[in-house]
Amino acid sequence: MITGTPKPIEEILEMLEPYDNIILAGCYGCVTVCRVGGDKEVQVLASTIRLAREAAGKKIEIREECLERQCDPEYLEPMRPYVEDYDAVLSIACGAGIQFMAEKFARTPLLPGINTGFLGVTERQGEWTERCQGCGDCVLHLTGGICPVTRCAKQLFHGPCGGSVQGICEVDKDVKCGWQMIVDRLIALDQMENYGKLKPYKGWDSSRDGGPRRIIREDMV
Repeated sequence: MITGTPKPIEEILEMLEPYDNIILAGCYGCVTVCRVGGDKEVQVLASTIRLAREAAGKKIEIREECLERQCDPEYLEPMRPYVEDYDAVLSIACGAGIQFMAEKFARTPLLPGINTGFLGVTERQGEWTERCQGCGDCVLHLTGGICPVTRCAKQLFHGPCGGSVQGICEVDKDVKCGWQMIVDRLIALDQMENYGKLKPYKGWDSSRDGGPRRIIREDMV
């Protein structure tokens, strides 16, 4: 799940200062799950913006929308007939959705209403933690299903640094040592032989350092 956090209302109001009529667009995807960009959040944010602008003596017209997804073209197309009737779109989807909408509606300013976080999981209600950095060369089959790139604070790939104490990372006392978790998991699974199967180098050629990545499935094109 892609996580996110709301931008401060002061920052949003500053972004909206030049505009008098906008679309406020939410998304039923990940941002609904982490409660920053769904139907409810659209309604609450729209009301907050209206009240703030009214108090400043400058009203604003807001069309409230919540799309199935902002990262798929078929869900953006229904907006095409009316999107240019508005000064701007304030999106509370993830950064990918905002950028995709900006590509599709090139003549309409797109404004981010949230700060996109990371690929994570729900630990409990209201708490999410990172699990994946999308590095493009997954080795979870060798590390007991625990990612050394994400879970190790130093992103070490071939074993622990030696600085942890009782399974706690030396970088942050609130973070468990990623490699301690990997070794414990491999022992529990009776798969410690996998520790010696790690690749001699990490395939960073498929990570994002070379610019935006692309996946093409020929069977789907």
